[in-house]
Amino acid sequence: MVTTAAHADAEAGRLVEIARRIRVEVVRTIHRTGVGHLGGSLSEADLLAALYFHELRIRPEQPDWPERDRFVLSKGHASVGLYAALALRGYLPVAELLTFDSRGTRLQGHPDMTRLSCLDFSTGSLGMGISAAVGIALGSRLLGRPNRTFVLLGDGECQEGSVWEAAFVAARYGLDNLIAIIDHNRLQQFGWRGDTAEHRLAPQGPGELLAKWTAFGWRASEIDGHDMSGILDALDGVHARDGRPVAIIADTVKGRGVSFAEGRYMSHVHVPNREEYELAMVELGEQPAGAEDAPR
Repeated sequence: MVTTAAHADAEAGRLVEIARRIRVEVVRTIHRTGVGHLGGSLSEADLLAALYFHELRIRPEQPDWPERDRFVLSKGHASVGLYAALALRGYLPVAELLTFDSRGTRLQGHPDMTRLSCLDFSTGSLGMGISAAVGIALGSRLLGRPNRTFVLLGDGECQEGSVWEAAFVAARYGLDNLIAIIDHNRLQQFGWRGDTAEHRLAPQGPGELLAKWTAFGWRASEIDGHDMSGILDALDGVHARDGRPVAIIADTVKGRGVSFAEGRYMSHVHVPNREEYELAMVELGEQPAGAEDAPR
């Protein structure tokens, strides 16, 4: 007889493999198309795997299902990671990823719901996605629908005043069907002025974001954003509603899984060259690249 713990371990292992595949497609897409935000798309991969392949109540074959859970990528610049997760989940062909940010593509540089119908909101201007998520969650409650709304933010994005305006409103209305996840990789595009890596870290230190979200009336927790078992435990915890929106601060590493990108703020918009691409494929457990993988 398989134990509950064994089931949990097997599920976590399955999702770790999916996260690895998301990272492979992120690196391949950015290398081949010559554009895209690498670091944040790699840091969010475990979170997206847990959401799209475990937690979200969705139907890829019926993307407009009224009772589906909603997802908003508030950090819209990390769209490559989202597109990779959607492709692997069956919303679009994996091969379509290589049309990213090209003329006529559905896969715009920032998520565009008018181009790709399985998206729940268009994002790109930082701080706006969570405001939309608040409206979606409030609308769901007014309509009496059981769906939940999940929103993924960046930690640098949490410097936007609109984030905290939305956080205040969500708590004011007791939106316990709203779950915010913060990809806390502590690096942003250009960082802060200074010569050392410490000067380039986003200003939220250990526990600071947790204290802020708690102060705004959210049920907040902090987890390792690359520990799949911990991610699943945190998501299990959102099922018990207590009249408060939920914030999960996920401590992550920018560029996770690729040595030349990990922990480096310059990986924010880095396009891997041929040598870096081949190294990344090996580090991510893929075979070395073939000639067909040369950039366009």
